[in-house]
Amino acid sequence: MIRTRVKICGITRLGDGIAAAEAGADALGFVFFEKSARYVSIEKAAEICRQIPPFVTKVALFVDASEEEVRKVVDRVDIDLLQFHGDESPDFCQNFNLPYIKAIRAKNRESIIEAIDAHSSAIGVLIDSYVPGVPGGTGSTFDWSLVPVEHRSKIILAGGLDSDNVADAIVNIRPYAVDISGGVECRKGIKDSDKIYKFMKEVASADKIY
Repeated sequence: MIRTRVKICGITRLGDGIAAAEAGADALGFVFFEKSARYVSIEKAAEICRQIPPFVTKVALFVDASEEEVRKVVDRVDIDLLQFHGDESPDFCQNFNLPYIKAIRAKNRESIIEAIDAHSSAIGVLIDSYVPGVPGGTGSTFDWSLVPVEHRSKIILAGGLDSDNVADAIVNIRPYAVDISGGVECRKGIKDSDKIYKFMKEVASADKIY
């Protein structure tokens, strides 16, 4: 059985991070973009990451941050993986001695493939909904037929996922991983452990189908 990996993004509280890890999440995302409702300070993220169980990947998310801002997080927080949601170049993304994910907004199939090719050094590409002027976290789904399935081994599917639609997404796209934030929240930045467990259950059920 192929197992779809899961990243729970927008962690702002230790309890939410622990709940996600206990539910079986493979990765936790920390948003270092101050305009986001899920923004977390370096100090708070460092405190949470120190107490996360082993074998859970800790991901730092940035949107067009400066090199200095990224390095400050990398130096002070126990981060395993970087995630870039802006217009960062491949050279910039590779500049921190850590593996990285590049987020791509699903405007059209051609632009997705171009971005994947441009960021061939990324260990994964996160495909999110396209909303003009919004770098991510829109809570809206997109046309999954735009996903280039020939690249599925690197694809992390995001954008409006929840326990009601994630099984369909996995069965139809078979991505390497799925990424969720708002779909497991009771309000922005605050996770709901029951929603997390329900989401993880749906992912596991979908994995049994193929």
